[in-house]
Amino acid sequence: MMQVWSASETAPDRLENEDHVFRFGSLVGVLDGATVPDGFDTGCVHGPAWFVRHLAARIGLAVAARPAATLMSSLAAAVLAVRADHGDGCDLDHPGTPSATVCLLREGGDHLDYLVLCDSPLVLDVGGAVRVVSDDRLDTALADLRRVAETVPPTDEPAARFRRAVAVQRERMNRTHGYWVAATDPDAAYHAVTGTLPSTGPGAVRRAALLSDGASCAVDQFGLVDWPGLLDLVDRAGPEELIRRVRTAEREQTDRLRRRKRHDDASVVFCRFG
Repeated sequence: MMQVWSASETAPDRLENEDHVFRFGSLVGVLDGATVPDGFDTGCVHGPAWFVRHLAARIGLAVAARPAATLMSSLAAAVLAVRADHGDGCDLDHPGTPSATVCLLREGGDHLDYLVLCDSPLVLDVGGAVRVVSDDRLDTALADLRRVAETVPPTDEPAARFRRAVAVQRERMNRTHGYWVAATDPDAAYHAVTGTLPSTGPGAVRRAALLSDGASCAVDQFGLVDWPGLLDLVDRAGPEELIRRVRTAEREQTDRLRRRKRHDDASVVFCRFG
């Protein structure tokens, strides 16, 4: 049996949560919508919050319609359905079209299926050993962008350099030598990191945490805990406590922030099995 606890909190300086957590029967998920920087066009009348809500609903419908389908094919069907949800007023070929990371976990009798697309990691306690499933292609693309930026003479204003970096990042979205994310191209689903693990026996998955990067930064930016410590903290004190500690770190450890924005939406889904 899968027991589930979850929490999702809007960034303190925002009005709308661009993360979304959900459970549909044996399926749980975390989606993290890509924030649109100020002054950038998306070609779309909808924002990231609309996109993650619709994508979550479409994933649930796709899994219900075809329970035996892989998570990749269900995600692809969901992305295709959301394309239709946009309507005619949106330019779905625009490089800034709404997009989201995806982290899914599905219980299937004696096994668990998982899918991770972009930077929303999955932390697993497998037979007492902690394992992290991540998709580091966005990090690789951003590192490449930083290396390119270092070769450009710093004659431009910081805002102009940022705008150029965002434009280049958008060009690398859903490209073979870039990174993959759920947006308008259903093919992106087939580039996700996927796998199957046992849910019974000595090597079974005992616990799992699905995280947006606004929560996983507790480990990979602020160093508040390590991955086993994150699982233990959420197991003992609940997802809300992890988010509370992240908020404190965002206020007090600004020198360790790797993102341009000070705060981020934070989401956690915690599962306990057996």
